[in-house]
Amino acid sequence: MGGHVVIVGAGMAGLRAAEQLRAAGWDRALTIVGAEEHLPYNRPPLSKELLAGKVGAGGLAEAHAAAVFRRRRSVEDARWILGNPVVRSSLTARRLELADGTRLTFDGLVVASGLRPRRATVPGPAGGRYVLRTLEDAVDLRDRLVRGRSVLVMGGGFIGCEVAATALRAGCEVTVVEPCAEPMERALGPELGRVLRRHHEDQGVRFITGRMVAEFLADGDRVTAAVLDDGTLVPADLVVESIGSQANVEWLRGNGLDLHDGVLCDNLLRVEGRPGVVAVGDVARFPNPRYDDVPRRVEHWCVPTDTAKRAAATLAAHLGVRAPDDAPFAPVPSFWSDQYDVRVQSFGAPGLGDRCELLDGGLDHPRALKGGVAMAYYRDRRMVGVALVGIPPARHRQYRDLVS
Repeated sequence: MGGHVVIVGAGMAGLRAAEQLRAAGWDRALTIVGAEEHLPYNRPPLSKELLAGKVGAGGLAEAHAAAVFRRRRSVEDARWILGNPVVRSSLTARRLELADGTRLTFDGLVVASGLRPRRATVPGPAGGRYVLRTLEDAVDLRDRLVRGRSVLVMGGGFIGCEVAATALRAGCEVTVVEPCAEPMERALGPELGRVLRRHHEDQGVRFITGRMVAEFLADGDRVTAAVLDDGTLVPADLVVESIGSQANVEWLRGNGLDLHDGVLCDNLLRVEGRPGVVAVGDVARFPNPRYDDVPRRVEHWCVPTDTAKRAAATLAAHLGVRAPDDAPFAPVPSFWSDQYDVRVQSFGAPGLGDRCELLDGGLDHPRALKGGVAMAYYRDRRMVGVALVGIPPARHRQYRDLVS
């Protein structure tokens, strides 16, 4: 039995992996390496409560204290190396190199290095352009959401719409530019996307759909406006880029892995079938037999916990501390998004559906959100997901059961 497990990534996925390894029987050396200088913290509040100043209203330290996860006692003896990311690796030699030159060897490796925001490759100045992924990002942006400022949000996905709602409530003038016909269309389809767009517009957010930013105009080194691909000019005191994410996998290059969209894993979360190396969280691309055999990354909040439990069982069996478990891993993904006074909740994989069907409520404006809306998504006549908008939490379980 080997003596050292290293977890690369000190976010929620890394923390849950450490806890699940201890629960699976691993009681030997455990090291968690993170690029950020913070202990693991909760990211969903970054675009809502923290960005709005409702929690951690002071500086960075107070923001971290408000968002930090409580760690189980089982990982109190783990070694944490923070603010010092892994930059190179050799899976064959079982060796890692950190940014400061430190080298670590491992008997078991957990890839939990997560994502970073994708940046727009648009001509123009860099000043005044922001992303939202870390505590620093949230605190920096929060201080700039000043009443009367014009904010351009690039991307109408969930983070983009949450930022738009928060900025509007801070008194900013908000415009969302989205290349699809409706916001959140890729995840929920155009029908619910249309309902949610109207809800945002009722609050005062302006949407420009079917368009992309082609160029930023400047005053010195800071953005003053954006030119869209049809020539439309959109004033902007600041820009929030919310155009997707890319996986932090550069440190794994040179090992012969498929890294084109995260880390390719088998269904037991072994990295390309290697039993001593597993991946967890939104960096892991794995097949879910609940739907098909296509490996996919899933960026929902539940994924770190679900994948950590499965990956820990796989790695612990390889290290000889528990019996193997080859049961198929078939989680039910779920996510939620709070926008103004409405919660959007999803179970399953609505984005895989080829058609949808209204289960409850109506889509006609302005009555759509009164009493809530429930939409089912089907692929090949099989329900693969359900999305709820404004449905009371007491009724969520009945819809989750439909897809689980």
